[in-house]
Amino acid sequence: MPTIQSLSELESTPHANVFPTSEPKTIRLELEADEAVDRHSHPGRDIVFHLLEGEIELELDGDTHEVTAGDVARFDGDQDIAPRALEPSTALIVLAQQESA
Repeated sequence: MPTIQSLSELESTPHANVFPTSEPKTIRLELEADEAVDRHSHPGRDIVFHLLEGEIELELDGDTHEVTAGDVARFDGDQDIAPRALEPSTALIVLAQQESA
């Protein structure tokens, strides 16, 4: 039986763990304009970053990428990541364990 969660009902901001006890780790990220997440990494994970609404400047290992609503980015969690919202933004982020991890 599937587990279904409404993203709009999650209360934690900016990070809400969609399925707290399940893998892959799934996070809803909600940022106001000019709000940012400090540089960090997720070793041993593959990341899928789906921007649902807004526009985000996604810094990966020092390179900046503009991500707009509807875009999906995939990258290695060993990289340093630092997202910054250019406007109010919501993303769904999936952190899957790498097969070799």
